[in-house]
Amino acid sequence: MHVIITAIGSAGDVHPFVGIGRTLAARGHRITFCASAAFAPLIERCGFKFLPLGTREEYDTVMADPALWHPRTALPTLWKTVASTLREQYRLLEQACDDQTVMLGSLWAFAARLLQEKHGIPLITAQVSPFGFWSAAAPSTHPPGTNLPAFLPYPVKRTLLRFIERAFLDRIMAPELNSFRNELGLPPTKRIISQWIASPDRVLGLFPDWLAPVQHDWPAQTVLTGFPLFDESSFQETDAELADFLNEASPVVFTPGSTMVDSERYFANAVQALKLINRRGVFLTSQPVDPTVVTKGKVLVRRYVPMSRILPQSSALVHHGGVGTTALAMAAGVPQVATPFAHDQFDNAARMERLGCGLRVFPPASAESLATALDKVLNSQEVRTHCDRYRTLMPSGESAREAAALQVEALASR
Repeated sequence: MHVIITAIGSAGDVHPFVGIGRTLAARGHRITFCASAAFAPLIERCGFKFLPLGTREEYDTVMADPALWHPRTALPTLWKTVASTLREQYRLLEQACDDQTVMLGSLWAFAARLLQEKHGIPLITAQVSPFGFWSAAAPSTHPPGTNLPAFLPYPVKRTLLRFIERAFLDRIMAPELNSFRNELGLPPTKRIISQWIASPDRVLGLFPDWLAPVQHDWPAQTVLTGFPLFDESSFQETDAELADFLNEASPVVFTPGSTMVDSERYFANAVQALKLINRRGVFLTSQPVDPTVVTKGKVLVRRYVPMSRILPQSSALVHHGGVGTTALAMAAGVPQVATPFAHDQFDNAARMERLGCGLRVFPPASAESLATALDKVLNSQEVRTHCDRYRTLMPSGESAREAAALQVEALASR
């Protein structure tokens, strides 16, 4: 079997698919991986054939755009990027296909969906978080003040969501998408996110049912696999200084992930919060950290450390609410404080909080609010109990990756 995997987005969008690809490769299948050129080193180390989209510099420019991380401008900015590579994606995938091809695509793998529609190539679309499912039965959580009231009856919620999709989502995406569909000889489409994007062959939810059970208004062909946990721990060398730092005392880990933040304010507040609760910290960030605010021996700064390597020896995690980071913290049984900024982060953070594994602090998070939240999660027996519970409920990443691989194989055998 030749599996073409398309993963569009940041590391949190790409890593789960890399993990599934490694499992499929171990089962004897050929893997071709399409993603931003920024992920070339990782994907090539896995031994996959790589189809790069754009350049590393273009990826960095997009990720550094503040509009991508503001709730009001996030979707238009993201769609502008996706649309700009749509024809390139399609060309790369079409050229890579052969008679043994089965495709696996992330939420924004629109080109794979178009290829399925145009040429009948089998496709599984996979959602890394529940946020990717458009549902009136269990609406996703958005920034405060923009959520559907919980008391509304289901028919009213459904009507409102259809209006939002037609007036906002389709208005943004349909012109460019339908222009390309016309070039391909395909009729125009609508209800892009709620209906069109879901493959009629199979849809995977890459998360467990205790995070989000399948709803009656999700695609009927949906299957949940659990979290296909993956980070780059197997590719990272030992960091002796970090190992010593972790052994001395369990620090609090801070990371905004790929989210572009005001790093000067973010990490200054983090340092002050650590002082208020008398804890040490590790800052994981590719953004600059002012060395004058970092107290030697109290805070360690690293560009990247795999979560599976650092979290088991950490006391808590403060992060952006990315689903991959949330899942890895749950797997480690570590209390969390989520500071969501955009995209699915608000929904992931809300689900984590509802499960009792931590708290949300809405940005801009002050030193005092971070310290208060950290003090609560670090000293709450209830939070510790919930973290332990979901750690034991969490299947291994390998079992979830195997479940996803079996679905791909089942589709190929039809």
